[in-house]
Amino acid sequence: MTENAEGTAGDFAADLAGLRQDVARLAETVSKLAQQQAEAAGHRVSEAVGDARDKVASAEAQRRICAGGSAIETCIGHHPLTSALIAFVVGMSLGPLIRSCG
Repeated sequence: MTENAEGTAGDFAADLAGLRQDVARLAETVSKLAQQQAEAAGHRVSEAVGDARDKVASAEAQRRICAGGSAIETCIGHHPLTSALIAFVVGMSLGPLIRSCG
């Protein structure tokens, strides 16, 4: 009966050692998975921040273009004769250039 108890104790010790190895591998796998998920989340956040920055920059550019257009319209409204003269001179200057290219 002593041999049977020693054999059972030896089997139990071997099973326990195998279980420890399995738990260690599982912990390593979970750690790697968590690291990969964190990296992927970081990439997604970086992309979202970049997209948001682009949208804000685009909105700011549109606001500035509209403000510039409004300023030009106001200037033309206040000085219509000067504006017409400038448009005539620009047209006369660009006309020959455009004809020679085409």
